[in-house]
Amino acid sequence: MTSLAKSPKPLGGPNLSVSRSRVPIPPQAATTGSRRRRPMASTTSTPTSGGGGPRPWRTALLTLRDESVASPSPSALLALLRRLLLSPASPSLVASAAVLSPHEVGSDVVFLAEKAATVPPCAGADDVLRGVCHLIHDVMCKTNTEIDSSGWLALLKFLHELLKCSVEGARVKGLSDRTAALNTLSECMQILRFSRKDFGRSSSLTENSHVLRVLILIISCLQAELNMTDKSNGPGTSSYIPGSTSNKNSNTWDMKISAFSMVEDILCKIASTISEDLWRSVVEVLRKVMDFVTARNLIIESSIMSRFYTSFLRCLHLVLSEPKGSLSGHVAGFVANLQMFLVYGLRSSLPSAIPPKENKTEFKSRTSERGRYKPPHLRKKDGRGNDSVDDRSSDSESSRYDLGSSDSDLSDTDGHAKNGDHFRSSKARLTAILCIQDICRADPKSLTSLWPLLLPENDVLQQRKYRATLMTCLIFDPITKVRVEAASTIAAMLEGQALVLTQVAEYKESSKPGSFTTLSCSLGQILMQLHTGVMYLIQRETQATLLAALFRVLIFLISATPYARMPKELLPNVITAMCSRLLDRQSNKNEHYALMVNVLSCLEAAFAKAPPSSDVFGVLIDGCAGPSHTQQKSSVVAVLLHCIEGEMHFSIRCGALQVLRSVVHNYPSCANIIWEEVRDIVLDLLQTESFEDQKCGANFRPPKEELSIKGRCLVAGMKVIDECLRVSSGFKGADDLKECRLLDIQQISDCTVNKSIKSAPHFEIEAPGPSQNCNLDITLGTSRWIEVIETHLPQGLSHASAMVRTASLTCFAGMTSDVFFSLPVNKKDYVTSSSVHAALSDTVATVRSAACRAIGIVSCFSQILSSPSLPGEFIEAIEFNTRNSSTPVRITASWALANLCSSIRFRALELQADRSAGVLDKSTISLLVEIALRLTKDGEKVKSNAVRALGYLSRFIRFNHHSDAVDEPSTSDFCGDPVWLERMVQALMSCVTTGNVKVQWNVCHALSNLFMNDTLRLSDMPWASSVYSILLLLLRDSNNYKIRMHAAVALAVPVTRLDYGSSFPDVIQGLEHVLESFCSNNSSSSNFKHRDNLEKQLTFTALHLLGFVSPKDDQSLKDFLIKKSSFLEDWLKSLCSLFNSAEDQPLASETINDEDGFSPNVSQKVMLSSAVQSLLIVYTSGNQQTIAQRFEQLARSIA
Repeated sequence: MTSLAKSPKPLGGPNLSVSRSRVPIPPQAATTGSRRRRPMASTTSTPTSGGGGPRPWRTALLTLRDESVASPSPSALLALLRRLLLSPASPSLVASAAVLSPHEVGSDVVFLAEKAATVPPCAGADDVLRGVCHLIHDVMCKTNTEIDSSGWLALLKFLHELLKCSVEGARVKGLSDRTAALNTLSECMQILRFSRKDFGRSSSLTENSHVLRVLILIISCLQAELNMTDKSNGPGTSSYIPGSTSNKNSNTWDMKISAFSMVEDILCKIASTISEDLWRSVVEVLRKVMDFVTARNLIIESSIMSRFYTSFLRCLHLVLSEPKGSLSGHVAGFVANLQMFLVYGLRSSLPSAIPPKENKTEFKSRTSERGRYKPPHLRKKDGRGNDSVDDRSSDSESSRYDLGSSDSDLSDTDGHAKNGDHFRSSKARLTAILCIQDICRADPKSLTSLWPLLLPENDVLQQRKYRATLMTCLIFDPITKVRVEAASTIAAMLEGQALVLTQVAEYKESSKPGSFTTLSCSLGQILMQLHTGVMYLIQRETQATLLAALFRVLIFLISATPYARMPKELLPNVITAMCSRLLDRQSNKNEHYALMVNVLSCLEAAFAKAPPSSDVFGVLIDGCAGPSHTQQKSSVVAVLLHCIEGEMHFSIRCGALQVLRSVVHNYPSCANIIWEEVRDIVLDLLQTESFEDQKCGANFRPPKEELSIKGRCLVAGMKVIDECLRVSSGFKGADDLKECRLLDIQQISDCTVNKSIKSAPHFEIEAPGPSQNCNLDITLGTSRWIEVIETHLPQGLSHASAMVRTASLTCFAGMTSDVFFSLPVNKKDYVTSSSVHAALSDTVATVRSAACRAIGIVSCFSQILSSPSLPGEFIEAIEFNTRNSSTPVRITASWALANLCSSIRFRALELQADRSAGVLDKSTISLLVEIALRLTKDGEKVKSNAVRALGYLSRFIRFNHHSDAVDEPSTSDFCGDPVWLERMVQALMSCVTTGNVKVQWNVCHALSNLFMNDTLRLSDMPWASSVYSILLLLLRDSNNYKIRMHAAVALAVPVTRLDYGSSFPDVIQGLEHVLESFCSNNSSSSNFKHRDNLEKQLTFTALHLLGFVSPKDDQSLKDFLIKKSSFLEDWLKSLCSLFNSAEDQPLASETINDEDGFSPNVSQKVMLSSAVQSLLIVYTSGNQQTIAQRFEQLARSIA
């Protein structure tokens, strides 16, 4: 058999046009734009060459064309092909074709392929097809041919049929037939080469897809041949090792390498556009090949196999990087096999190829340090072998890896022998790592359970010759490029599974080696080993590219690690190590500042980790008040403050300020420590920027890059100022302000979820007692605000940079009511006027958005409504920005609108007790209603705030006002047009059917406020039944538990049976069905935390409604209650047992707000008793004596 590597290769280009002409066409008469392929060997194109000139070829092909006119059957066509073209007595057709024009030969070859492609269904067709393929191959090798793209498609179709029929049939025959089949495969690949050379650059997606399908069949056939050879050699021989059997094996591997090289070339062009079916076919064949080469847990290290693995893995990488379907069925197999390539080419030489280079004195001195810390997994080791990386000093790292500061070693063409890269095996290792990275990005969930295969659970610093992991590559691989990609893959794994790790992973000391370990514990051990390995490398590596990748891994590692379930010293140790790097590299030199920026990014992630840790807080304050100046200077806070000083590079100062912001946010006590220095440095930055702006004329400006980094540094400084002001003001988020919170209807039952306000500092870590509530001494906050308003904000708000103006305005969003009203009048006016001016006048969308947020915060302070002009200015700014083209601006403007309406609602409720309190007039309320109604037609986030605003407005507007009634002037301001009510309800119903999740639960909340309007008689409203139906639909069918909870709250608002009107039976029945199915309903992980609150709210709403049932209800409702008596009895019994076991604890622990008009005068237990009594009366009046007796016993158990 002829090896593919030794096959003759064409020297010329391709052919494009097809012609049926029987007359030779001179080369110069060829179709314009066609390309001609010269023969591979010189041939004598004379009429006498081959004995007969062109006559034999033309006679055979003309006969075939004439016979084909009658459309012969496949069997007749098969016989015709055998007689005309494959008869031993036939003259040399190849020599005859050599004297014809390329156009004619190409046309005849395409016609021959088309006819041959129709005979595969016949018995014995394989020999004929093989002969035709051989003829076409020889003709294309020895003659000029011109074939266009449609002709090549016909040829590809013929090859496809040939491979399906002839070669597959030969596999089950004897050795001679298999040899002939391999020869045919070689000829098919040569024909494909002709195609690729003719149309390689200009081929279409269709042509490339056809070639790819043919190559898939060729690879499958080659793989089948290797399988048969492997079986024939017996179980004791590795037949697929090149050179272990005959030369045929080596040729087979060469053919596979060539095939995969062609596949790789095609996938580079069409991987992103191939069809899903073709993509699946490629994945399937790659999986079969991979399973074969790794079947014996032995990857062959040789030159041929290294080339094969590299080519094969590159194809796999191209397919996995552009997934067209699910990989879940292949992930486990691919990962298990790819793991075997992580140390490919290094197994046989791992201890000697990269030996530790250290002197004996260093080794002895280190081993004699008995006090040195050893990880627990190393304490039981008997000595330190050469495999332990822990024994190698940092001085030997560069020589051990043969790394320098340059990037020349990133090329796979340099230093292979010197670095132990036998057979250029690093390319296979690198591509295997890229494939793992592709799987991680394509299907991270399926990869979670396979983490123990790819990452170590113990002994991360030990070399692994067999069960290698990505950390093995990262620590020990001699090629930097491989190590960098290993780091990138680990980072991708951490990024893709951050949520799973934070929810599941936990660290527990392993009990016995080999014992069962849960996935959560396994993930926890992996995270520990990753910390050990990454920190080890960061403290020793000097190569810039690798260090940048390591810091990126550490950032994702910190973000994904649940430190609350890990050893408490883990995160403090990371912070201490990073700070030591800052102490070592406190320099403003260009070669150092990039490293320091990376270190600061890691520290920012560490200090921003939630929840805050008391151990991290201890590291922060350690040394701040130390006895010596040196100790104070080396504390974490002192190091960070040193990094923001003027002599440092602006990138370092910016990074350090971002770290300080995270420190103050999570550990507010540090604000007092850093305030003075940060205040002065930020002020100096503002003044320096202002001075440079005045000094520099229009013709001289600093470089754009320098302006950018200075601006970012100033923005970071303003954000630290903002965070410190929030701490000193006691800011806990807008939802924690009394004026905004309002203790509304959601607090009827225990359904309120404690939510964390991201913009508020974490006060709980340092003082979790009652002192952290509302009893805050705001004197310090007031003084700092006055200082910042006088010095920093005037320069910040007038700064040329929009980023700086945005950051300055954001400071106002951290204001609290107590601080705001303790400021002098001129300072309060400055806060409000600056916000309004920026909202109306600034041209930058981000600045206007920040101004609207500031207005929204101040709007939460209901006392501002006492001002004669301020509410009008706020409404003008809000209305103006709700028409802005920028979506973020409209979102914050609508948020400010909702907050302002909330304050108006609160003041309106206060007015019922204090008629002398001022409030907005009717025209202003009308404007607010119109703005909110208009915004309900905007995007989802804007719509959500608009719905909230409508709910607050509908709570207090008096809709039953008559023109002839005499009302107090203070109350007549709230009278609204009945048309408003209809438009409001219509808008809410439209939003609940078209809006997203947040819009829907805001609609439920708005309906709760509407139901609480005591001027409405719900039973008389024509829209009431539709509203109840919508709420029942949400309660029953919504997948979001928050929506269901808010719907249940709304259904519990009406205070009398009459308010439910004719919808009462439907509400009772719908609620019972929801209760009955609730226990069997499986919630998703996102809903799990709301399940208990929903169950409590359903209980409260059901008891509230069952207390209204009576014998006067419709018979259909009474029949339903009788039918469901067993369920109701069991459910009420469970509640009774709950109350009896906790006599003094009501069902809901939240305080009920009397001011909002809904305060049942009975406890939850009395509500339970009322519901049981109502049901008992219904069953007694219906002559259901048995049921009535059981409920009577139940009623006695409650009393």
